[in-house]
Amino acid sequence: MLMPKRVKYRKQHRGRTKGDAKGGALVMFGEYGLKALEPAWITAQQIEACRLAITRTLKKEGKLWIKIFPDKSYTKHPPETKLGKGKGNVEGWVAVVKPGKVMFEIGGVEEELAIKALEYAATKLPIKTKIVTRHHIGGEAV
Repeated sequence: MLMPKRVKYRKQHRGRTKGDAKGGALVMFGEYGLKALEPAWITAQQIEACRLAITRTLKKEGKLWIKIFPDKSYTKHPPETKLGKGKGNVEGWVAVVKPGKVMFEIGGVEEELAIKALEYAATKLPIKTKIVTRHHIGGEAV
């Protein structure tokens, strides 16, 4: 699973998921991308499930870019624990995704295969997504 090698502070605040993605809203590396339409925490397990789904669909063709990384820890108390006694132990790692963020990109494959792979990966995620393409204007990628 994806997780940071080391962090300055193990336990983080939950934060807010208001607003749109600050960066990463365009397809920059490949030709096709999977864009988030809702805010969410995407866990390391969900990212890995999407990676497996895409690579199995592509069958050693093309290239995959994962543009999100789970760098935020979330905590959880053990079951049947009374309130108080501080913050729980680190349970896992999540990537904070806001609307407009391109999470996965694919390049070097046919359009129908890329769309099939991204649609399959979208079923592994808990949010609504959209498949986007890189736009070419005047011979230059934008």
